[in-house]
Amino acid sequence: MPDIIQLLPDSVANQIAAGEVVQRPASVVKELTENSIDAGSTDIQVIIRDGGKALIQIIDNGCGMSETDARLCLERHATSKIREANDLFAIKTMGFRGEALASIAAVAEVELKTCKPDDKVGTIIRISGSEVIEHEPTSCTVGTSICVKNLFFNIPARRKFLKSTSLELKHIITEFQRAALANPQISFSLHHNGANVYKLPAGSVKQRITHLMGKNLGKNLIDLKTDTSVISISGFIGRPESAKKTPGEQFFFINNRFMRNPYLHKAVVKAYEKLISPDTIPPYFIFLEADPATIDVNIHPTKTEIKFEDERLIWQILNASVREAMGKFAIVPSIDFDTEMVIDVPFFPKSAPVSPPEIEINPNYNPFDSDYSNQSLPKQSSSFHRPSARGWQELFQQEQGKGFEEKAEQQSPSLFNHTDKDLIVPNATERFFQFKNRYILTSVKSGLMMIDQKRAHERILYENYLQNITDGVASSQQELFPQTIELSAGDFTLLQSIINDLSALGVVVSFLGQNTIAVNALPASIKNTNPEQLINNFLQVFKENTGEQTDNPKHKLALSLARAASIPYNRSLEPIEMQDLVDKLFACQQPNLSPDGKPTITTIEVDELEKRFR
Repeated sequence: MPDIIQLLPDSVANQIAAGEVVQRPASVVKELTENSIDAGSTDIQVIIRDGGKALIQIIDNGCGMSETDARLCLERHATSKIREANDLFAIKTMGFRGEALASIAAVAEVELKTCKPDDKVGTIIRISGSEVIEHEPTSCTVGTSICVKNLFFNIPARRKFLKSTSLELKHIITEFQRAALANPQISFSLHHNGANVYKLPAGSVKQRITHLMGKNLGKNLIDLKTDTSVISISGFIGRPESAKKTPGEQFFFINNRFMRNPYLHKAVVKAYEKLISPDTIPPYFIFLEADPATIDVNIHPTKTEIKFEDERLIWQILNASVREAMGKFAIVPSIDFDTEMVIDVPFFPKSAPVSPPEIEINPNYNPFDSDYSNQSLPKQSSSFHRPSARGWQELFQQEQGKGFEEKAEQQSPSLFNHTDKDLIVPNATERFFQFKNRYILTSVKSGLMMIDQKRAHERILYENYLQNITDGVASSQQELFPQTIELSAGDFTLLQSIINDLSALGVVVSFLGQNTIAVNALPASIKNTNPEQLINNFLQVFKENTGEQTDNPKHKLALSLARAASIPYNRSLEPIEMQDLVDKLFACQQPNLSPDGKPTITTIEVDELEKRFR
């Protein structure tokens, strides 16, 4: 029987390694950006085309490479950062495995230009599918420029599983944010299809967070600082009111390396217990500093999963640190016992006489006397102690001695006295009542009907928006003064990808650049709504529905806008508004269910009501 085990060719081995390291265009951005950071760069440019499927280019002004190093860096397990196995337990750099460039070159067309500060000329290398096409000197600036074209061109099965341009760009933005947050001392820029997505100057961590996530989040940050012999914790956490239902603003860094750690995430969320809703997540940007010997960053090819030596102890320290920061945030005012404070408390001995307060009254005042009402009262002194009028005790005794019959005659007739001709009866047209500013109650033949006002309005708007998308005509109300809104880069990109369908619903938006939009018009069915709040709510709900299965993306768009624009709970409605809401609800195709399948109407039968009174 012949031998069946054989060594794989290098090209096949590189493609297999690429399956672990290069999962999508964002993986290429991550690996190449980390190499630029390790090269000591002070400025890094990321240029993307078609969500990274056509082009990914990283340009830095780092130390560059010699001609020999430029050629060796494209080989597997070639690295300048480790020499022996013990070096794996003292890693302080980003890339060190020596797999990234070789894996990328195996599944794409790569062009590498690099030059060291002392060299007169640089080096250019072109590789396609692990095959060197060109290797020669060239003129270029100091630093390194790596251009990756046609990712997965030689693996059609992998390329066809790439998602849409907008979704791939979203993943690239996520990786870009992680690198930029961990290195605020480096200026970063991100360009997509010729448009500037980010241009971040060097600065502090808080400035970097504000530039990346927006000014609104920057105003709601709380400092976090704890130093222990085990670990040092610094960074920022969000105020409770900044918590959202969708993730995306939660970042952990260990020794300036981004990491995922669901266990430590629970330590942060636990500190917010009873301060935020259970279905929301607070934003945080937490930087951990630990001895490299106490962590293991080599357990996953992408180096985002970190193993700690004593994870339970770090959980307790992190949870206590977040709680301490929340206390300093002044949820409960603190008392400084070191400050000398003198409180003047008046002292009254037991033998001191107690006198009743002196007031001024006019016993002759009659509010029904027209002659007297035109007269002005005598001018009173503005001091607290006023001269008292004599005879008020006799007036009290006279009032106390009056008969109760006279008082009873002056009282208004009871509503339960059915013989009274002035019986107060509710208006018959007001058939709807609101309970707890949440439910609409009305009497029907079978009993008592209860309608959830928010779900009912969602059903009405949902079917209305679907009809507008089908007909292609939507009535919109122009804004007299278009409101400008600053969004995060991810939300800005998401809105660009769905703007055509959104305009079919009556939402007209202009893109002003620098992640800023202007709301020019809103659907005519939405009244008295803050455009900024509506857009932010819509984006949040749209991202929440990303994992839901829908028959058509337009259905998800209509559902998200309906949820964002529907009547909220705790809003009082007038009877005419409740009448209009109920009429429109029963004109819908499916009035009994909300767009996400939850009941909008329930009825308490008459028999059930009668049982409760037995």
